[in-house]
Amino acid sequence: MKIPKLKSKTIKESFKKLLRTLGERSLLTFFTLLIITLIIGSLVFYKYSFLAEKKEPEVSGAPLTFQEKNYEAVLKIWQEKEKRFNEADLKEYPNPFRID
Repeated sequence: MKIPKLKSKTIKESFKKLLRTLGERSLLTFFTLLIITLIIGSLVFYKYSFLAEKKEPEVSGAPLTFQEKNYEAVLKIWQEKEKRFNEADLKEYPNPFRID
């Protein structure tokens, strides 16, 4: 089976013709794109609004547990970052634009 090669010149010409045709029929193009957008928007709205209300959420068997060890580790990291941030506020840096 032989596959024909696509030439960039023919692609450019057909694209220009398509743009010209769409430009000449701009009102029809506008209404077509508007209808396509409304259809896609209504499908997305239907999926995420109506179907979400009808479907019951699944409840997993095991309840979530609070892991105190991980919380302490994160809290320690945050406190260290806050300490470094406050220390940087007190440090005075030399003015690079001052002429002595």
